[in-house]
Amino acid sequence: MEICPKCGLPEQACVCEQIVKSSQRIKVTTDKKRYGKIVTVVSGFDNSVDVKKTAKALKNELACGGTYKDGRIELQGDHRKRIKPLLGKMGFDEDSVDEE
Repeated sequence: MEICPKCGLPEQACVCEQIVKSSQRIKVTTDKKRYGKIVTVVSGFDNSVDVKKTAKALKNELACGGTYKDGRIELQGDHRKRIKPLLGKMGFDEDSVDEE
């Protein structure tokens, strides 16, 4: 059985990622790409969070395309109103999500 070096708990019971998720300042903005297309940009993730996994979950929940690059998630379309509760369900602190 593997032991987490940070919290000392077994890997299956490790709480490091939950602690990191609740202490982040996540910023949700929109950006205009070419041809006037809107994308929702979610940024401000810490290095210890699996951003790729978070991006995939958001794309599945919002039924949209998107990408992860340079430490930020870009989702096709304007999803600012729906992102906050979804991130809350994933373990992030909803109060730390800033919408612009």
